[in-house]
Amino acid sequence: MLILNADEVRQALPMKQVIAAMKDAYASLSDGTAVVPLRTRLQIPSHNALSLFMPAYMKSDSGEALAIKVVSLYPQNPSRGLAYIQAAVLVLESDTGRAIALLEGSTLTAIRTGAGSGAAIDLLARKDSKVAAIFGAGAQGRTQLEAACNARNIETVFIFNLTIEKAKAFAEDMAGRNSIPKDIRVAQTPREAIENADIICTATTSSKPVFEDKDVKPGTHISAIGAYTPEMQELPVETVSRARIVVDSYATVMEEAGDIVQAIQAGAIKESDIHAEIGEIVLGKKSGRQSEDEITFFKSVGNAVQDAAAAQLALQNARNMRLGTEVDF
Repeated sequence: MLILNADEVRQALPMKQVIAAMKDAYASLSDGTAVVPLRTRLQIPSHNALSLFMPAYMKSDSGEALAIKVVSLYPQNPSRGLAYIQAAVLVLESDTGRAIALLEGSTLTAIRTGAGSGAAIDLLARKDSKVAAIFGAGAQGRTQLEAACNARNIETVFIFNLTIEKAKAFAEDMAGRNSIPKDIRVAQTPREAIENADIICTATTSSKPVFEDKDVKPGTHISAIGAYTPEMQELPVETVSRARIVVDSYATVMEEAGDIVQAIQAGAIKESDIHAEIGEIVLGKKSGRQSEDEITFFKSVGNAVQDAAAAQLALQNARNMRLGTEVDF
């Protein structure tokens, strides 16, 4: 068995390759060749914690992938000097069922989530998009920015975070890295962040909208990867109602995506107003952006098929790059 730590996973998952892998994963999900049960939620009451079990199988032109990710959320971990989110991905050989690799899961999740948005940006954002706004200065915000800059030629970035020090650290850390521009500006208000933005990426744990609908300019693309429970919300209902809505999975967003669930509950949209799964656009079954002035909105709560595809890519690259540690199993 090959074991990859966080740094090795990062090396084995270059963003441009992962964006391509996410398109394959989404296509597999939409054409029915992926097998993805709804995630299993295991409450751990004595620690106020939650573990999620996410298995998936996919088959595409590039091969097969079979994996399960376990993500655990432990609120008391930071006080112990541990990360709040703990995750691991077990990769199985698709034709034998053998366990062949174990990958650090938090890094993989952040990269594949960013790449999922990158796939949507590539398919939905205006080709001339130059300005990006990022909400959330954590690990997910970083990969959202990296993906946006791989999908479009971004020249200016605005970062907004409730803790201004974290936003400043984000700007200093990310400016000029790889395809990311040096011009990263810390926004003092949500309006400052988005009033000139061509692309907005939200990666927060908010339970209320992080910006106002009136500040979203025509032609903007929005990728929202927070609000992964019905009680959470990142976008105003008004923005959802006037956007072309594209989702990662019809089934999961109707169960889990607060931005969609709350807009439906408010009567602002109907389930039939969801235009497409992103995989349907990859496959050419549904259209993408229809005009330069249209607002497009990609809503993702994450899908295990993304983990399987990313893990398979990481394993292939790790072997070619001689990364990781082999152990008998």
